[in-house]
Amino acid sequence: MLVCSRCGREYPETFRLTCDCGGTLLVRRNHFSFFGSLLSYLDMRRYLNFLPVGGNYLPPAVPAITPTAALQIGPVVGLFKLEYLHPSGSFKDRGTYVTVAKLMEEGIREVVLDSSGNAALSMALYSLPAGITAHLFVSYNTMPEKLSLLERLGAVLHFVDGDRMKVHEMAVEFAEREGITYVSHWLNPYFIEGTKTVAFETYEQVGVPDYVLAPAGSGTLFLGLWKGFTELRDMGEIAELPRLVAVQAGGYESLCERSGFLNTIADGIAIPEPPRIDEMKRAIEETNGLCVSIEGPETVEALDWLKRAGFLVEPTSAVVLAALWKLVESGEIPDGSRVLLPLTGSGLKLTEGI
Repeated sequence: MLVCSRCGREYPETFRLTCDCGGTLLVRRNHFSFFGSLLSYLDMRRYLNFLPVGGNYLPPAVPAITPTAALQIGPVVGLFKLEYLHPSGSFKDRGTYVTVAKLMEEGIREVVLDSSGNAALSMALYSLPAGITAHLFVSYNTMPEKLSLLERLGAVLHFVDGDRMKVHEMAVEFAEREGITYVSHWLNPYFIEGTKTVAFETYEQVGVPDYVLAPAGSGTLFLGLWKGFTELRDMGEIAELPRLVAVQAGGYESLCERSGFLNTIADGIAIPEPPRIDEMKRAIEETNGLCVSIEGPETVEALDWLKRAGFLVEPTSAVVLAALWKLVESGEIPDGSRVLLPLTGSGLKLTEGI
């Protein structure tokens, strides 16, 4: 069922973004056995028994099970989850996979989405073989390399002159005016069902880390990690949740104190007003977590380190490493800790910063 995070009202598992009260929704199901419910697939279909989709409507492209590389980072172990190895080059394929499966199940053939690039590319890629027309709203500032890919995938592009929030507003207005289904990954409860599988994979590969650092703009990955580890705990599979750290871009913070320096390099998390802010605060509170703000120069330094280490990622991915350095230096993360660092997007989609 779908449950409102504000008033607790319950809805059936149809494609719906918000409660009648305006609150955001999450899928709630009872799972009783983790390893007993795994399927034999070596991709995301391994977790179908934990996802709110049937097996009759699944997109042909399937997100990968991504590797986790362990590296010593000073006094701690960094567990780099290589999420940029998905078909479209970002973790968003996980959420898109579940979303498109749900759209196929309900016979929805035309959708609207707003995105800074990665979510749009993921939706275009998975919609094409599913026969879904994707209207994608993007800023004029979106990297040309991403726009070129979107055009080749047959997406209908709508350009907006304004910041990320303006793009969101124009997409909603268009969807309402044209009567087309809006599939915002910011609000979509099925998207988070996809991103929670990062926690499942991590648990199978390396167990439960002490800390999980995730880029947090709209919060889709951050909340997915929280939901995935929470479900593992509720199944009795793990005893405690890892501490969750929301890593945000300077000048765009919604959880940290707002700074005066805009980190425009980490453009994927330049979202100052996420609709799931209350759930993000709840995730931090329940895990004794915290928020860290990262500025542009810190992002560049971390990106350079990642390239030298063999990780070809886009700038937003680098903020988690910058945050790790900061927290280790301050003593917030103690020596010997095991820290999960999802690398969220591929650097192959852009030339700037490679």
